Order: sequence, then C-alpha cells, then structure tokens
Amino acid sequence: MSSSSPILHELILICREDDVETVSDALMEVESLAVSVEDADADTDAEKALFGEPGMPAPKSGWERSVVKALFATEAEATEAATLILAQDWAQDVHVQTIQAVEEQDWVRLTQSQFAPVEITQDFWIVPSWHEAPPQATTIMRLDPGLAFGTGTHPTTRMCLSWIARHQDLAPGWNRVLDYGCGSGILAIGAALHGAREVDAVDIDPAAVTATQANAEANRVAERIRVGLPDAASGEYPLVLANILATPLKLLAPLLCQHLAPGAHLVLAGILERQADDLKAAYAPWLQLEVSDCQEGWILMTAQRV
Repeated sequence: MSSSSPILHELILICREDDVETVSDALMEVESLAVSVEDADADTDAEKALFGEPGMPAPKSGWERSVVKALFATEAEATEAATLILAQDWAQDVHVQTIQAVEEQDWVRLTQSQFAPVEITQDFWIVPSWHEAPPQATTIMRLDPGLAFGTGTHPTTRMCLSWIARHQDLAPGWNRVLDYGCGSGILAIGAALHGAREVDAVDIDPAAVTATQANAEANRVAERIRVGLPDAASGEYPLVLANILATPLKLLAPLLCQHLAPGAHLVLAGILERQADDLKAAYAPWLQLEVSDCQEGWILMTAQRV
C-alpha cells in the first residue's frame, strides 16, 4: 500500500440472509460511505449462486451467510458503527469479522452515476450539483454525496422531507427548529427552504457538523442554520426532527421531549416497522407517537405535544 495514498477504513460484518437488508440500511444510517454484500462461502463447497435463472424464483437479497462491507473515513467511525449496530435488538446473529485500512479510490467519481435527482414531492427535489433540476421543481436542494449520511435517497430521509414539505403551512410558526443528529444537514436545510426562520442542527460527529455547514452555504440558507455539537441545542422548539436509529431514539426520549414547546411537532425516523411499539412505549410518558408514513419497511413516527 502506497504511503502517499489517503487511507479509509472498511468494516466487515458476517450476517444471515434475512439480516442483509437491515444491516445494509443501518450502515447507511450511521454514515457509511459505501456498502457492498458478498457471499461468505465464496470459493468453498458451500458457495451458492445468488441470481436466479429464467423460470426460477426471484433473486434473493443476500446469501445464506453474507459478508457485508462498509467503508468509513476513519477507524473510529468504523468502530462506532460496529458498536451501534451490534447493540440493536435485531443484531443477535451479526458478527464483526474485521476492521481494516484500505486505499482511498475516487469514490465521488465512482458513485456520481448512482445519484440522480430525487423527488420528494412533485415540486420539491434534491438535485446533485452535476445534474440539471427537473422543470417541475420549484423548491430545489443541491446536495452531493459526502462524508456524512444524507443524500435523500434513503426512505427515512425521504419521509422526513416529505413531512416537512406537506406541513409547510405550519412554517410561519417554525421560529426555531431542532435537527438532532443532522448528518449532512439535509433535514435542517429542508426546513429552512420551507420557511423555518432559525434551525439548530446538531450532531456528535464533527464531520457531520462540517458537512452541514458546507451544504447550508451551498443552498444559501447558512444564515438561518446554526450548526454544532448536541449541547448547542437549547430551550424549546416548535419542531424537533431526529432521523437516527431506534435504539438511540429510545434513549433520547427524555431529552427530545424536553425540547418540545407547547403544541410542538416531533418527527422521528430511522425506525423499522417492527420497532414501532418499542418507540411508542419509550415516549409514552410525554406524548403519543403514531406511525404517519411507511416506505420499504421503514416508518416515520410523529406526535404533537399537547
């Protein structure tokens, strides 16, 4: 390995076929730069073909034992991602094989072709910088793939942004918005584009803080978005957004509810359908969460403080 090449770190997990999609989605949620799936039994007697032949059953999402590889900017991020995923209630059969250094390739160039404009509503689109905006787009967010999660392609992000767009009539009351776990800043920017006057975007990851600031400037809303670490969140907000994962959302219930102003809306994502009851129970002492949207097995849960 050339000493002059920038180094990334690859987290390699072993999991069952039934867990491949959940693990892959979770890795994208925790800011992986790229995810791939391979046969854990390749080049052995147990190797099996994944793709079906004509007249055979449809291809499966993974092999009976799959290797899931995820790329991270630093070893610390890869380790944190592994720790968070193994703590999930569905991860009993997920195992870490290794975390290893790899040479950086031109990941932006390799992935640009995979990122087309994303439709959130008929007139609200996320458009990478190398694409023209669709003619029907009247509200446009410019966002490129980066080191922090959030390009609008994941169902959890799309559902949150769709909720913001569909509730734009409430925006005159959004004098303060909290985006907790801001990632790329996509929800904070979405709120600002739809009329929020001031947004606190916070994250535990310094890379997310940097990405959010840059994306806010690119979308000309930086003057309305204050970016920082979680302790930058203060007081009460009429809208609180958190697109993380179920386990941290449960732990954060007291904190997030503490930040809700009277009549405020809470919007939570990063939750699988089967986790809905756990989230309802975690937030029950403060408010009544309901499922308000569902896409590809992920749900959006919302509530309004009385």
